[in-house]
Amino acid sequence: MSFVRFVKLRVPAGSARPGPAIGQSLGPLGINMAEFCKQFNERSEQMYKKDTPLSVELNAMSDRSFTFDIRSPPTSYLIMQAAGIKMGATKPSAEINPIGFITPEQVYEIAKMKQRDDLRWHLPLEGIARSVVGSAKTMGIAVREEQNQLDIGETTNQEDEETNLEKLGY
Repeated sequence: MSFVRFVKLRVPAGSARPGPAIGQSLGPLGINMAEFCKQFNERSEQMYKKDTPLSVELNAMSDRSFTFDIRSPPTSYLIMQAAGIKMGATKPSAEINPIGFITPEQVYEIAKMKQRDDLRWHLPLEGIARSVVGSAKTMGIAVREEQNQLDIGETTNQEDEETNLEKLGY
């Protein structure tokens, strides 16, 4: 049993199916797609809400066996869920005309989720949070405190934040 190839996939949590998206990556390696989908769905349903896009890193072996690691959802997906929007800005400018807002607490929660990935456990939480803020700005989403939102005339309440955190899976 020797290592053949490393494959990166983006698969929705709990709803992987042996089809063209997965088949084009795993078929040439001779990996049983149904078995991968079964194992992935079992593991991902325990960790995330159904249909949350997840990054998967799969190691294919010469005897057609495999191992895989499930990574956290993309930062952009988590930011959009926290902001309650479906799509980022077409011309992002978070300082001038933001399309949405997230709070520093939401940034912190996203950073904690991202820190659980194997490749980020050693990074300081502050550094990961800064990366999340940078990603939000490039998407046209501003990070600001609740009281600043009230100053501009927008309304916010605790229920909205709890809803956003529930969308993130907390």
